[in-house]
Order: sequence, then structure tokens, then C-alpha cells
Amino acid sequence: MVPSKNYFSRLAHPEKHHLADPALVTALLGLDEAALLEGESGGVPIPRDGALLGHLFGSLVTQSVRVYAQAAEASVKHLRTKGGRHEVDLIVERGDGLVLAMELKLGRDVSDDHTTHLRWLRERMGEDLLDAVIINTGSTAYRRPDGIGVIPAALLGP
Repeated sequence: MVPSKNYFSRLAHPEKHHLADPALVTALLGLDEAALLEGESGGVPIPRDGALLGHLFGSLVTQSVRVYAQAAEASVKHLRTKGGRHEVDLIVERGDGLVLAMELKLGRDVSDDHTTHLRWLRERMGEDLLDAVIINTGSTAYRRPDGIGVIPAALLGP
């Protein structure tokens, strides 16, 4: 009998839902590029760092990652332990069970707080975690001293 690689026996069950195309939301809300960048649409303020842009950013990155993962015959999941103590935005799992973990952050700066769950996952999975990265809106990719990669969303590609 081969031991199971299920590191997470107590995972939360509700899945995270994303839009098929975040551009649909902007069209339905009547938002254009200027409205999103300037933070206002017809006198109605649009929170530039709040929930709307964060959800749109998360859906856009998730859509891209799913396309690339499908081409590589990998699956994309979301990790949330019961009670929400630990959460990782995207888990890309290859057929051999090895994992790439991704946190999504709307913003350029990455702090130690942003890497907490990725470091927890790395301690838990060891060599079965291929890499852990934060996808952000910065302009430069780099590796932090703790080993976590930081990749601008604009650099994602197959």
C-alpha cells in the first residue's frame, strides 16, 4: 500500500468562484479603462484598492493560470483549511501530485504578512511543493530572501 500524499485531511469544502471573464463585470457595470484607472465613473467613486478591483484582478489571474495549467495537463484548485486559518489563492497540481502555490495580491509591494500561508504550506509539503509565488501588479520579478517568488501578472504566460 502506497502512503497517501493528502497533507490536508481537514479542508474546507466550499469552492471559490471566479468569473469566466472579468471584462464582463466591467461591461455590465458600465466601467471603462479610464473609470478603473481613475477611480470614478460618472461621478460614482470606484474603490481602486478595495473589493471590486481585487476580485477582478483575482479572476483575471485565475483565468490565465487555468488556461496555462490546462495546456500542461495540470489542475487548479483553491486551498482553505477549516475555519479559514490557512488559505492559498491558487494551487496548481501536476499529475504526479507536485504543487505550485500562488497568492494573488493587488498591489506592487509584498510584505512578510503576504507570504505567511505560502511559508506554512512549504513547511507542510516539503519537496512536494515545486515553488511558491506571489502574483502582483508590480513591474519586476524577483525572489525574496525567504525563497518566495514575486511575479508581476503582466509577465504570466505559457
